[in-house]
This record gives sequence, C-alpha cells and structure tokens, in this order.
Amino acid sequence: MSSLQYLIENWEQIGNQLLHQFKDQHFLLAALKGLRNGVVYGVRIRAPHALVMVFLFGEGTLIQKLLTIIRLTKTHAVNLAKFVFSYKLLHGFLAKLEGRQKEWHSFAAAFIMGYFVFGENNAVNMQINLYLLSRIVVGLAKLAANREIIPQPNFPVFPWFGAVVWGVVLWLFEHHSSVLQGSLQKSMTYLYHDSNIWKDIRTFILQNK
Repeated sequence: MSSLQYLIENWEQIGNQLLHQFKDQHFLLAALKGLRNGVVYGVRIRAPHALVMVFLFGEGTLIQKLLTIIRLTKTHAVNLAKFVFSYKLLHGFLAKLEGRQKEWHSFAAAFIMGYFVFGENNAVNMQINLYLLSRIVVGLAKLAANREIIPQPNFPVFPWFGAVVWGVVLWLFEHHSSVLQGSLQKSMTYLYHDSNIWKDIRTFILQNK
C-alpha cells in the first residue's frame, strides 16, 4: 500500500525520470504519445457525434442508445489509437533502418497499418475512410496543380465543386439510395423525404411525423 501511495504522490517525478532514461528511443516514445493522443482525439470526435446521431435517428431504449454511443466511441478511439501507435512505430523503425526519413516511409507504414486497423468493414471505419477519401481527392488535385501536372484553373473552382457534389449525391439518393451509407440515407430521408409528409399543424411545425 505504501508503494502505491508513493507512486501516486510521485508519479510526475518518476515519469520524468523514465522519459529521460529512454530519451534515445524517441520514435518509441512518440508512438506511445500517439497512442494516448489517438484515444483522446477519438473520444472527443466520436462521442459528441454519436450522441447527436443516435438520439436523433437511433432506435431503442435510452439504455440501448447509451450503449450504442459507448460502443461507437470505443471503436473509434481504440482503432485510432492502434493506428497512430503502430504507424509511428513502423515509420520510426523504417527511418532508423535507413538512417533518415524518406517520403515513401509515410505511405508504406500507413498502407500496412491501414489494412490491419481500418480494413474491417464496419460503420465507424467506413465513415473515417470516406472522410479521408474526400480530403485526399481534393488534396491530390491541389498537389497536381501545384506541381504543374495539371494547369492551374483560371476560374473559381469551388462553386463547380459544390455543384457536382450536391448534384451527384441527390441523384444517388433519389434514384439509387441503396448504394449510399446508412447514416447518410437517414439524414437525407429526414431532410428531403420526411419534409413531404404532415398530417396537421403539429406535424408541420413542431415534430417530424
């Protein structure tokens, strides 16, 4: 009991000593810090999102909804923590092996760990992968323009970007909704189909149906 009390009272000093002792293993410490940041960030991002989506569109009792929120948050936080830790560990190992960081190390480490961590087809992984996909498509287009692989546009691109995105998604929703992600289908049903239905002034203004 006294040892536990000593650890509690002196955890910061002990931790600083350990960091100093392993200062030469920076990539290992960075991986552990990435593990910590992955958990924290995953909880911060997923918990509020799951809370809103489950209570707005989810079914079941209050307990079932709370358990769903906890499950989604846990999946997001654990997967992100596993990925950050393993990516930084492998990335650091490759850099140490070759004496310095190289550009391909980032892709290789993330490719390998992305397969094992985010390769399972579930709702959380699907949402994360789709979120990243939209960002990298835009990022690759900008990179290609910056490196003069494609010409820099001489007109405003963003209005056309918005037009194409919304045109395609509404076309898919109205005519091929089964190919869209479930959460997107629910959101669009609420916005575009449920707004066609009302029985009285209460269901027109105060509630959906």
